[in-house]
Amino acid sequence: MNFKISKRVFYSALNTVSRAISSNSPLPALSGIKIEVNQDSIVLTGSDSDISIQTTLKGSDEEINLIVKETGSIVIEAKYILEIVRKIDADEIELEIVDGSLTKISGMSAEFRINGMRALDYPAIDFTRPGQQFEMDADVLLKVISQTTFATSDRETRPVLTGVNMKCSGKRLECVATDSYRLARKIVDLTSENNFNITIPAKSLNEVSKTIAQDSSVLIAVSDKKAQFWIGETVIQTRLIDGAYPETARLIPTEFAHELTVDSRDMLNAIDRASFIKNEGISIVKLSANSEEVVISSKSQEVGSSVENLNILTYEGNPLEISFSGKYVFEAIRVLSATTIKILFSGEMKPFVIRNTDDDSILQLVLPVRTYS
Repeated sequence: MNFKISKRVFYSALNTVSRAISSNSPLPALSGIKIEVNQDSIVLTGSDSDISIQTTLKGSDEEINLIVKETGSIVIEAKYILEIVRKIDADEIELEIVDGSLTKISGMSAEFRINGMRALDYPAIDFTRPGQQFEMDADVLLKVISQTTFATSDRETRPVLTGVNMKCSGKRLECVATDSYRLARKIVDLTSENNFNITIPAKSLNEVSKTIAQDSSVLIAVSDKKAQFWIGETVIQTRLIDGAYPETARLIPTEFAHELTVDSRDMLNAIDRASFIKNEGISIVKLSANSEEVVISSKSQEVGSSVENLNILTYEGNPLEISFSGKYVFEAIRVLSATTIKILFSGEMKPFVIRNTDDDSILQLVLPVRTYS
């Protein structure tokens, strides 16, 4: 194996695939990046078994400046090759296997020799594209990810809740995340018909969001075992989470007795200030509303209390007092990216809904907290 390539392009590709690599993998080969050199391309692969990223650098792209002298393959530990390529002060670098798995990496007057691993020892990963496919603008996918993944659970006691459920029937894609205390739902209208019900790990979706550019298009391919996200010459492949996702539609109220419309920035700031007062490390915020005023308050026997009158646009309904996690409501409002929000209440101990007044595709739901005076 021997090739020359643009340092900038090569380092960027190495950095992309390295995101899938875990530093504590039980398989030594998975701590490395697999480099496959063909006559007219280089294929880089990184994986931790759950998520795999592969990118192809084609010789036909003049920006890559690829010159292949000899084909071959090698696995080099990710942290070493990334640091070496980053430190070489040259526009082009050269990689060459000089003896068995010993690899020479050079550029300008610098030369490194590093022990690699045989490509045969790298686990076989099937990147075959599944049959169910649809395209989505990158900015739409980024919104789906940012508006749902935060509501997933970080507890492995119910693995299915650590992912985002994506259910498609026809051209309607419904994306739902919940940790049992809050719920986020995003609806996307697709241009092609599909039929699937899968749950993708939140960790995998967050890696996708780090890779895609906002002005691009993403091809998504799914089966009952895996999901793929194709961005140009890069594919991110993730395993799916087994198990039936809970039926969440019944949790979302359809009738409301109280309705509050407020500037989202005012609400965020008020909750942020009230959340400073914590009780045993948890910020519980109380909302008191009537036809004349809405008050945001919090209190702690150890710390003290806060009270703030909120500037409201409209309030409809009888007087209401409800307590909730300041953190959960703050995060729910923040991801809406709204100027004005509407908060809909069914009762003091029932889940309430937060909506963007200009975007019906996104819904946030939060469970109230029972407090004792």
